[in-house]
Amino acid sequence: MSDVRELFATLTGRVADGVWSAPGRVNLIGEHTDYNEGFVLPFAIDRRTVVAAGRRDDGLVRVASTFAAEPVRVELTDLARVHAEGRLRDWAAYPLGVVWALGEFGVDLSGVPGVDLVIDSTVPVGAGLSSSAAIESAVALALTQLWGLDFSRETLARVGQRAENDVVGAPTGIMDQSASLLGSADAAVFLDCRSLVAEVVALGFAEAGLVVLVIDTGVRHAHATGGYRDRRAACEAGAAALGVPALRDVGIDDLSGARDLLDETTFRRVRHVVTENQRVLDTVRTLRTDGPAAIGALLDASHVSMRDDFEISVPELDVAVEAATSAGAIGARMTGGGFGGAAIALAPADAVPAISDAVEKAFATRRLASPTRFTVTPSDGARRDG
Repeated sequence: MSDVRELFATLTGRVADGVWSAPGRVNLIGEHTDYNEGFVLPFAIDRRTVVAAGRRDDGLVRVASTFAAEPVRVELTDLARVHAEGRLRDWAAYPLGVVWALGEFGVDLSGVPGVDLVIDSTVPVGAGLSSSAAIESAVALALTQLWGLDFSRETLARVGQRAENDVVGAPTGIMDQSASLLGSADAAVFLDCRSLVAEVVALGFAEAGLVVLVIDTGVRHAHATGGYRDRRAACEAGAAALGVPALRDVGIDDLSGARDLLDETTFRRVRHVVTENQRVLDTVRTLRTDGPAAIGALLDASHVSMRDDFEISVPELDVAVEAATSAGAIGARMTGGGFGGAAIALAPADAVPAISDAVEKAFATRRLASPTRFTVTPSDGARRDG
């Protein structure tokens, strides 16, 4: 936090009006179900993006960060034109996209003060832990409070999603922003992506002595590129062919008939989403009835489905999952949009060193670059820190 305060003072010559933060997230289960109007179960993590913010009197929004050399400046009233011309790019597209999206949600950008935003983050970029939503959520909460806006956190999640879809160009659902804004300690956010009704579900990891080990493969992905778009297009095509508004409306019992109506690839994409939706519901039920130690098989099945039916895993993720489960993890799966990023392993805390060593050895045996490993704790969502 001191870094953003110091950079803010250096950049502006004054003290920030406040500091806000928002977490990245781990999706415990429910991958690629969000944009299919299904169910997801993410939790906020103890890796956060921090934003120092202060009002300006000149109608300018200026964004800077500890990970970029130069600030980016845009007139608030010029944001729509700059966006239409495709000039909101790179890291600055995330915070500036939020400002633009707030305008789309009814904020008169000609009637609010200008603002300086300085950003720092401990959420790894490209690891599937939603560093983008952490930026969007922290900025959205900061601007809401600086500008005195009357927006709920659920609405701010939609603002962040709009920024990511329309400005960044990534066709993501609303899960990441919801987790970042609505998260709570030792709990997950059970989100119905159709109704947008969210329920906080106790995880009970602390009491059970369980932790989540993140295995960041270092293989970087970008949601705005082709693989994610192709999977989303296949889901939309499958829903259209089956005559339903979204794959949320297809049940397990419908899959046998769907096989006759769809080509093989589209059927497998559909099967992943349908079965993954059921796994989310089963995980919530199991957490409530049997506790977190009983969800391992559901995590394992989720990974197999993403690997074989949705085909979004990579060899590094498969090696991480296999090594972790073989070394004592209760369950493991890749997390995030796929094509790289991280795997997670739910494990007893005292087994983490052995699991981490096993992963390291498995990567070395296959001559793969050593992955980064760290544990995460289910944590509170976006907040003002000072």
